[in-house]
This record gives sequence, structure tokens and C-alpha cells, in this order.
Amino acid sequence: CSALDACETSNGGCSAKAECRRTTPGNRACVCSAGYTGDGIVCIEINPCLENNGGCDRNAECTQTGPNQAVCNCLKGYSGDGKRCTYISLCSQNNGGCSEFAICNDTELTERTCTCKPNYVGDGFMCRGNIFQELLRNSNTSKFYFHLEALSIRDIAGPGPFTLFVPRTDILNSDPRVKDWIAKGVMAQVLRYHMVGCANLLYNDLTTITNITSLHGDLIHISYSQNSLILNDKAEVILSDAVGTNGVIHVINQILVP
Repeated sequence: CSALDACETSNGGCSAKAECRRTTPGNRACVCSAGYTGDGIVCIEINPCLENNGGCDRNAECTQTGPNQAVCNCLKGYSGDGKRCTYISLCSQNNGGCSEFAICNDTELTERTCTCKPNYVGDGFMCRGNIFQELLRNSNTSKFYFHLEALSIRDIAGPGPFTLFVPRTDILNSDPRVKDWIAKGVMAQVLRYHMVGCANLLYNDLTTITNITSLHGDLIHISYSQNSLILNDKAEVILSDAVGTNGVIHVINQILVP
């Protein structure tokens, strides 16, 4: 007589995910394979994510990849290997995309607010100081700033409000009359003719006005037609409404002459 092998056929009636082990003649034991759990007759995959988040950080997602196998991935707004995840401050890099003159505050995951610092105005992404400072920060208006500095003209550094019409830098650089005005000592009068005091006039405001008085004392004539704003029948406003704490800057394509 020979001993019966209970595992010889159909894996001894054990689960396909189990090992059939001979015990005594005609008997066997079913043991679930690694990564599976059950009585051997029925074996199911072990999902490690169901217990203690699979060993992942509480700010990570556990994803089962196989029997008793999983990967950990940090949630959005966190960085790390998944076993350990740390919060990423949006404000820690490039000021969170806010203006350099703004305060960035983390509010919640993937969210932050941008608020302009004291003495600056704007939406937090674009913040401007007083219009005297702003002239220097823009290449279109920086030459006008240098002319003001050279003549120690600080009118527009005051509380204002002011409205400023600034000839674009390339116009001031190329107009031969500028050197003559400087030599004759009248450049300060020309510059002040581009300034209007006690008024913060935006583009839309200017379309409803025909004349305004400059700090020089002479009138500036304004006309509006075909969607163009023209000063003294020559200079067109080509960039507008750069609002600062003490006024507004408009860029024009000609020099105004009193």
C-alpha cells in the first residue's frame, strides 16, 4: 500500500493563492501564500493601506500595488517620500508670486493671499508706491525721473494727488530741443508743464475734460476722438492709469511745450 497524496490533484482543494502541504497520509493543510490572508481554502489579497494608512504619512495617499504591497505619495501641497511629508509654503518661493512690495500669507493648502505693504497700492500682484518712485521702475518713464532728479524737482513726491503726463523715454532721448531747454535753464518749466496738481485723473476722467491747469501754470488742452486721447492737438496718451499712492501716470508720445 502507498500513502495517498492529498495535494496531488487540484492543489488539494486549496486556494490557487495557497500552498498545499501534506501532513499525514491522505491529509493536507492549506496555507495562504505571502501577501494573502485566509483559511487556505479562500485566500484574499492583503491591502496594507487599510491599516495605519499603509505606513504612509497622514498627509500622503496610500495606493495598493500588489498583495501586501503599496506606494506612498504625498498629497498636493506637501513634499517628501510619502513616508514623511512636509507642508510646502507657497510664500517660501518667489514670494508666492506676489509683488516684491507685497506680503504673502499662506491661508490653506495651495492657497495664499497677497497684500500690498504699507505705502503701496494695488492688488497684491502689482503694487505701486508714490508716482515719483514709480517713474524710476518703468523704462518708459525713467528718463523723466532722471530729469526731475537732475533739477531737484520733488513736487510729485508729496502727498498729492497728482496727474502726470510723461513723454516716453525714447522721445526724451531723441528730441534735440531737450539739450537747448537745459542750456537755457527752462527745462524745469517744461517738466512742470507735464504735471497737474490736486487731481487724480484716470483715462476715463480725461475723456470728459477739455482743459486742465499744469503745475507750470499754463493750460493743457485735451481732446478725445476715435478712441484716442490727445493733448494740445499733438501728444497722444499711449499708456494710461498707472496708479500710485499719490496720483496716476499716463505715458505720452510727444513732449508738451508750454
